[in-house]
Amino acid sequence: MLKSRTFLKKTRAGGVMKIVREHYLRDDIGCGASGCAACGSAHEGPVLEPQPLDRVSSLCPQPHYLLPDTNVLLHQIDVLEDPAIRNVIVLQTVLQEVRNRSAPVYKRIRDVTNNQEKHFYTFTNEHHRETYVEQLQGETSNDRNDRAIRVAAKWYNEHLKKMSAENQLRVIFITNDRKNKEKAIEEGIPAFTCEEYVKSLTANPELIDRLACLSEEGNEIDSGKIIFSEHLPLSKLQQGIKSGAYLQGTFRASRENYLEATVWVHGDTEDNKELKTAVSEKMLKPTGRVVGIIRRNWRPYCGMLSKSDIKESRRHLFTPADKRIPRIRIETRKASTLEGQRIIVAIDGWPRNSRYPNGHFVKNLGEVGDKETETEVLLLEHDVPHQPFSQAVLSLLPKMPWSITEKDMKNREDLRHLCVCSVDPPGCTDIDDALHCRELENGNLEVGVHIADVSYFIRPGNALDQESARRGTTVYLCEKRIDMVPELLSSNLCSLRSNVDRLAFSCIWEMNHNAEILKTRFTKSVINSKASLTYAEAQMRIDSATMNDSITTSLRGLNKLAKILKKGRIENGALTLSSPEVRFHMDSETHDPIDLQTKELRETNSMVEEFMLLANISVAKKIHEEFPEHALLRKHPAPPPSNYEILVKAAKSKNLEIKTDTAKALADSLDRADSLTFPYLNTLLRILATRCMMQAVYFCSGMDTDFHHYGLASPIYTHFTSPIRRYADIIVHRLLAVAVGADCTYPELTNKHKLAELCKNLNFRHKMAQYAQRASVAFHTQLFFKSKGIVSEEAYILFVRKNALVVLIPKYGLEGTVFFEEKDKPKPRLTYDDEIPSLKIEDTVFHIFDKVKVKIMLDSSNLQHQKIRMSLVEPQIPGISVPTDTSNMEISEPETKKKKLQK
Repeated sequence: MLKSRTFLKKTRAGGVMKIVREHYLRDDIGCGASGCAACGSAHEGPVLEPQPLDRVSSLCPQPHYLLPDTNVLLHQIDVLEDPAIRNVIVLQTVLQEVRNRSAPVYKRIRDVTNNQEKHFYTFTNEHHRETYVEQLQGETSNDRNDRAIRVAAKWYNEHLKKMSAENQLRVIFITNDRKNKEKAIEEGIPAFTCEEYVKSLTANPELIDRLACLSEEGNEIDSGKIIFSEHLPLSKLQQGIKSGAYLQGTFRASRENYLEATVWVHGDTEDNKELKTAVSEKMLKPTGRVVGIIRRNWRPYCGMLSKSDIKESRRHLFTPADKRIPRIRIETRKASTLEGQRIIVAIDGWPRNSRYPNGHFVKNLGEVGDKETETEVLLLEHDVPHQPFSQAVLSLLPKMPWSITEKDMKNREDLRHLCVCSVDPPGCTDIDDALHCRELENGNLEVGVHIADVSYFIRPGNALDQESARRGTTVYLCEKRIDMVPELLSSNLCSLRSNVDRLAFSCIWEMNHNAEILKTRFTKSVINSKASLTYAEAQMRIDSATMNDSITTSLRGLNKLAKILKKGRIENGALTLSSPEVRFHMDSETHDPIDLQTKELRETNSMVEEFMLLANISVAKKIHEEFPEHALLRKHPAPPPSNYEILVKAAKSKNLEIKTDTAKALADSLDRADSLTFPYLNTLLRILATRCMMQAVYFCSGMDTDFHHYGLASPIYTHFTSPIRRYADIIVHRLLAVAVGADCTYPELTNKHKLAELCKNLNFRHKMAQYAQRASVAFHTQLFFKSKGIVSEEAYILFVRKNALVVLIPKYGLEGTVFFEEKDKPKPRLTYDDEIPSLKIEDTVFHIFDKVKVKIMLDSSNLQHQKIRMSLVEPQIPGISVPTDTSNMEISEPETKKKKLQK
């Protein structure tokens, strides 16, 4: 049956356009109930169990299915995900509303419907002849949808009555909307609130803890007192933003001090640009006040339960691991069991008369301090998708054994005769790239970078592609790797292992011996790597006087060219910065860290880096040439002059001058900044310079005008060389494949708005991966010093603060804070000088880069926030006691002049 509606739409040009929308209604859509003779085999996907007796409800003792409305799906998803809840009908109307209102909840509900053990059935009521409803005149969309849900619930009960009159199988409508519930009962539909139904499941009392708390007001003793001023309604906010009275932006609380936050203002009006200029010139910080929230970013939080002192109380406070998040009030009957455990809690709301937000218990992760538990916590806290790949994703993987066919060779070049090899860190299984270098008959050199052809296995739009795009990047932790793509691809079929044929995308240059590029070409290829080497093994071959085989000859040619390329980049103003990285040596049985040292870099590290950079630049030029509006590129903005203030002052304190006008000026200044009496000074300056940099980001070429990569001194750049672990590279591969005629395009690839949204997610995922990796290093450092006890080591002051010194310990690549104030203790005389910069403690003055000796130990005084504690050993300051508990201390940043943000 076909229904159609006609609309008249006014065009921008002032004309009128007639639009006809067709809506098909069908009779063959199944109800989802297993064994329903009326529907036959019309069911698709997981079906409802024939006699769902898995839960006994005191409200509805007979077999039944559940049919929740939109708000129940949105707010009670934790209840619905529980194993006790099965046989649920999810209406198309409800699913569409959830999709429009919350992408994360929509993803979770899709995962549940794909889980066959849960028996969730999606019923397309909007296309069923007997359940589709038209919107009535004067009826709101919300009221129409509520009516559509009730119509479907009523149809189900009548339909199931015919199917199993003897079993009295029913459908229960679950809604928290009082009016909707009353109308349903009037229409003869059994209806309950989520709380009523959950409390009726006497065999599953633990479900009550997972109920979202949706009360409007808090239950403080002084509940009538308004603690927080009310936010403005959305209508006034929109009006104020439009008039310029308010500025809209993204609120970001400081990771170092929860009492500080910044708001990144969206868009730049001319007035706002002027304000920004004035601020940077006078070193003022504009300040403002939050008057309203357009969209919240609440998520489940990890932490510990602070059990109430009141006996038999079910109301307790939850303390999040993230110190930026306030304590959350929850109700649970399992407080005694949950003490000392890491748990997950979700926020439901924050009444204005309550000191704390309300929330509910979601999940118990395990004991505090347990390695698996703490790893789970840091992944959840940094929003790293780490659940096992779904069956829908795994079903799209190639069937093993897999081999390259004649069809695969179409539009590919056979390069298996080349002496290709890979050079990677030890233990690497996801080998993205391989290299070759050979001399041509004309005396020039052919150099090739061969990258795993991951886009061959991941086709646009399917479940594997969507999951890879969602994850965005592989996350490398100290003992664990969270793959972006399933292991069959990451460690096998896409990994460029030695002595096996692999599909690749090759970037090949013809160069002269001065590393000048004469020709560049790109081709899909098949390669057979002749060796998988570590950096140390490759370096040994290059340095050996006795090895002259084809692999070694290729490596020497690559290394020679790489040195020339690097010299040219640095002369153009590319920055060579330093950031201490640490490597843990693990006990083979306990997997605890037994040694910690900074990573050693060799010439071969730089060799590989140079050719990866060159490939990325070459590909960026090609895809931008072919797709000027739709190329996925990567830029590194130049830092504002104010960012360099700390670096310039630090160098000045050592009688050195750092120029920051351009990247070249900065690079040259850093090269000249050396001291015979202080060999580590240049390294410290470069470490400090990294802290001045802006974040590099992905962007769509059609949505920006500034392409420049500041750190690399390159006018254009992208990521092409790591498609196993970065989704951005997969998109770049697809663009390049279309550009060279090796593959077809598709609509999303040339939609700059969708590409811009994708870049936004990739930038977020990349940032969160970095935070998670740092958190993993911090946790394993804690384990290391827990076993080592108290250690004294030499350190250098990296920053001076109003109440502390931030020091770097070169031996371990470890950064930490030495505090000089403690709560409820006499405070020493502290004098901070911002200009030098320095901190005077009593009569002893400390400057940036001063050498000190510190004592390092694990501070376990706060079980929730264990951290490395550092105290000063040398020089000794008479009368200064070392703080015994630094777990709750905050660094006091130097005060800066503030200017109220006003129009």
